Amino acid sequence: MFLHTKLETRADPIKIAFIGCGKFVSMFLAQYNHLNKIKIDSIVDININQAKKNCLNSGLSSESIEQINFSNSLDEILDRNIEIFIEATGNPIIGTLHTDKIIKNKKNVILVNVEADITCGKYLSDLARKNNVICSMAYGDQPSLILEQIEWARLNGFEVICAGKGTKYHPTFEYSTPDTVWGHYGLTKERAENESGMNPKMFNSFLCGDKSAIEMCAVSNAANLKCPTNGLTFPPVGVYDIAKKMIPKKDGGLIDSEGQVEVISSIDLEKKDIENDLRWGVYIVLKAKNEYVKNCFKDYGMVTDSSGNYSAIWRPYHYIGLELAQSIYSIALDNRATGFTKNYNAEVASIAKKDLKKGEKLDGEGGFCARGRLITSEKSKKEKILPLGLTDNAILKKDISKDEIIKLDDVELNLPKEVLEARDYQYNLI
Repeated sequence: MFLHTKLETRADPIKIAFIGCGKFVSMFLAQYNHLNKIKIDSIVDININQAKKNCLNSGLSSESIEQINFSNSLDEILDRNIEIFIEATGNPIIGTLHTDKIIKNKKNVILVNVEADITCGKYLSDLARKNNVICSMAYGDQPSLILEQIEWARLNGFEVICAGKGTKYHPTFEYSTPDTVWGHYGLTKERAENESGMNPKMFNSFLCGDKSAIEMCAVSNAANLKCPTNGLTFPPVGVYDIAKKMIPKKDGGLIDSEGQVEVISSIDLEKKDIENDLRWGVYIVLKAKNEYVKNCFKDYGMVTDSSGNYSAIWRPYHYIGLELAQSIYSIALDNRATGFTKNYNAEVASIAKKDLKKGEKLDGEGGFCARGRLITSEKSKKEKILPLGLTDNAILKKDISKDEIIKLDDVELNLPKEVLEARDYQYNLI
């Protein structure tokens, strides 16, 4: 807290580097001219011309862009005087390699790459602690914002009953592909991809449920919350019903148990918008631990369930890359992460979106082949389930039927040793 006040006494600039320069980073760049004492030293991207174009489109002047060191390789910038690296490639395997290398070079890192976090995050967090650096979630992404609410609640003595976010979900969306995604958003391919630079695969992951499973996996692992018994259920719930419905079934609610994650939908099964939806926001549900607190909920007009025991708080929006500076300042001024993985509770399983054939190459999150489902890490290990984060370029060794869980033994993987080490490390924690 009070980071802005602390910033006033900071003399040196906070030098940062981005790895990947897509939509999230472009949003940060749009704020860059208005931020104090943050200086972009380097940007690493496989397409430097496009990265420079994104900088220009986000409002950076040609003069500012000329001052940035652009590179195709992380290795070329590791020795530069950079305080914080921001990994924003979105690729879980590449992101793990980058983060592993950054941490071992004794540098702080912000993982915009939630995919890497839920695939190898416990290993990376523990590695960061051993190297006396910070591996942080990115403020602006929903997991970090949810964790902020959870931290507030627990710090003030509240029990967190449920935590999660809102999204626009329908069961039929689970089979959406990059070819069908823009119709669901009401956009044309030209408008989305050419004019706005939106990645169809990434935006499809928001739609088909992959991103929801990924982000709730991150929250479960960071906040030690449980997974729903059979994966996320996406009940259609408006904000004024969160305290009434996102409570245990034994108390008239919809969730399996106290202390779990869940995502709520902004539309119902008939695809009709519900009132007061939380499509872009985050929430937590609290429980009063005594009658006095219960009466306080009532006295101060807090929204509760019929018993008065449960209340909820929510934030209607998240501002994505526009808020990333919060993580940068938190690390530089407070030496504190805006969320990090503490446990290995949850995993995202791979489920076939269609009938798959032997020899077919899988294509990762938001793709044509597989979708994600939130499960426990214990189940993942016991049943040898293929994590969604390892599906990109995995080759099938057998036919898989639509809606079948894909197992590790079903695919041929060619993973880097760092990823294998991270996965073994996490499995051995169970």
